[in-house]
Amino acid sequence: MRELTSRGYNADRDAVTLLADEPDPARAVEHVVEHAPADVLTISAAQVREALDARDDTEETATEGDRSDRPGPSATPSSESAESDESASPTAESANSATESASATTNSESSISTGRETTRTGEQDSGSAPETKGVGGGDGAAPGGSDGVADAMDADSIGAFERAVDETLHEVSIANDITGQSTGTGEYGDFVSVFRDRYDRLSSKLRGRVNHRPTNALESMGGGSEAAIVGMVNDIRSTASGHWLIELEDTNGVFPALVMKDRDIAAHVDELLMDEVIAVEGSLAQDGGILFVDSMHFPDVPRTYKPNTADRHVQAALISDVHVGSQEFADYAWESFARWLHTEEAEHVEYLLIAGDMVEGVGVYPEQDEELDIVDIYEQYEAFAEKLKQVPGDMEIVMIPGNHDAVRLAEPQPAFDEELRDIMSAHDARITGNPSTVTVEGVNVLMYHGVSIDEVIAEHPSESVSYDAPHRAMEQLLKKRHVAPQYGGRLRVAPEEKDYLVIDDVPDVFHTGHVHKLGVGTYNNVRLVNSGCWQEQTAFQKSVNIDPDVATAPILDLDTLDVTVRKFEN
Repeated sequence: MRELTSRGYNADRDAVTLLADEPDPARAVEHVVEHAPADVLTISAAQVREALDARDDTEETATEGDRSDRPGPSATPSSESAESDESASPTAESANSATESASATTNSESSISTGRETTRTGEQDSGSAPETKGVGGGDGAAPGGSDGVADAMDADSIGAFERAVDETLHEVSIANDITGQSTGTGEYGDFVSVFRDRYDRLSSKLRGRVNHRPTNALESMGGGSEAAIVGMVNDIRSTASGHWLIELEDTNGVFPALVMKDRDIAAHVDELLMDEVIAVEGSLAQDGGILFVDSMHFPDVPRTYKPNTADRHVQAALISDVHVGSQEFADYAWESFARWLHTEEAEHVEYLLIAGDMVEGVGVYPEQDEELDIVDIYEQYEAFAEKLKQVPGDMEIVMIPGNHDAVRLAEPQPAFDEELRDIMSAHDARITGNPSTVTVEGVNVLMYHGVSIDEVIAEHPSESVSYDAPHRAMEQLLKKRHVAPQYGGRLRVAPEEKDYLVIDDVPDVFHTGHVHKLGVGTYNNVRLVNSGCWQEQTAFQKSVNIDPDVATAPILDLDTLDVTVRKFEN
């Protein structure tokens, strides 16, 4: 799979399995890549079969034609022929060229296929430097892992390497933490305050792009006048003719805007969520009572955004959804991950960022008690603390809570209380609220557990925004500059004096979890990482058709924002 990604291709799971089952997988990969259609980025199983069948039909001729410029014997697989194939593979320069040729889409896409240490890494944002390197099996695989991966994480190998981390170089700061700042009582006035704050902050990002007029001023303008509104989406409905009527609310009132069904911007209406802030431009009807929309704008991330990077080569492991206490907790995979952190291959991994759901919790969903290995919530955190002790002591750990953790469900969520902090004190981890912006050696990482991703996937009309591609939903949240725009659906929101869920400053990295699916991408140069989980499929997940990506650890290079996804065998 790494050979395919180095040439700029994705592949589905069945295609990878076919290639891996070949007597000489490296040669098979070369042949498939040579015969791949020019416009294809994802290799399918059918294309693999077609290419290999064509190879078999012309094998003798093809072999004779290759011998003159390929060192070593090529008739039968052997250690010598394997070396020959490796020496004949494309150079780093040509591999980079192939990867760049696959980068001509607006946003990047990456997801894990958990069959045999494989991955599908996808198209990079055309304007972005970060690269997804794909799954690294290597020393990260568990002992006895598939594909001939050597066990390099036994006690001898750990003892043979001693980490040398200069902890004085560590720099971590935290912003936008609700912990200790919560003042909301749930009264009506609190909700008014939080939505007014949301409107004020997001509308300020739009007013410079349109000639905005308050809603009450539009009523006095003449029919046919050019006008613009910056407002919060109050209602969306279709007319009898199939057009879209959007009610936009500002601090002065509500005004209707009509989007004609045959306009290009009509597609954007399907993406709208209630309570998000947008701007529209158009012309007033003759009676002045409605705005006919010609264009629509979102707060969004500027396409020209340039992310920050660290001044040295240092890495952070981005994980989430550990779920200690569940019968399905991937204990052996976690131990494999922890052992890998002690190896030379992980010597630059100096930070561990955990995006919520440390434990399975209690009473989170119906009949959960039947799936618990540890039924006491405090004992779950004690068991999690033991897992943290396996992580190298020189690593900086930052944690936020999730919806399974023992904090309030309503977002923003404050960090763990003192009793739970004491239980998890072994590593002196930095514990902050959900969401929070964590700045690590100059790189701003927006950490959000991700409950609103459920809402975005449910509401979005495109199949590309799905649980198999959670980073596509994350793109929508960045576009709206709010981690949980819609109130009153699947997500509980706590009213505060300010809206802690607004994305004021563009992050360099957006890190989420919750959906138990791996997704890595780039949106307008912001790195997107949804990090999978450490829990095998539960009966509840099976009932709602969730097939989790288990034991995946995206490793972020803070100096380049490249991501390498490590897969650990269970």
